[in-house]
Amino acid sequence: MTVLDLVQRWTAAEQGNDADALDQVLADEFVGVGPFGFVLNRSQWLARFGQGLENQAVAVEDAQVHGHGGAAVVIGVLDQHTTHQGKDSSGRYRVTIVAVGDGDDQRVAAVHIGPLHDPRSGPPDVSKLRPAA
Repeated sequence: MTVLDLVQRWTAAEQGNDADALDQVLADEFVGVGPFGFVLNRSQWLARFGQGLENQAVAVEDAQVHGHGGAAVVIGVLDQHTTHQGKDSSGRYRVTIVAVGDGDDQRVAAVHIGPLHDPRSGPPDVSKLRPAA
């Protein structure tokens, strides 16, 4: 199985709102950051479907794979059509997926979903960013 196969399994489980299939894809120490900044551990991520999350469509586009020994980082665009407790949270987001393991033992160790800057609006204003302390 390739890393992109693993990403496809993850998106299929998310799109299917299938916690059992997702359970087979996520690493034991999984951590996920959602599109609005919340951080969830593995059990919390799996419980989202029982707490009002409903995905109608989930796809990762323009995926770029960066290998790092026994891990890989996939950066792409997440296109999701989703509601949470009846509220639309659909959108296109930047996604980073960290995969660990080899072959059929690969699992998703982390997912980070964040804003995707629209280049039509010009460059982001970085003047308000503070340097790291």
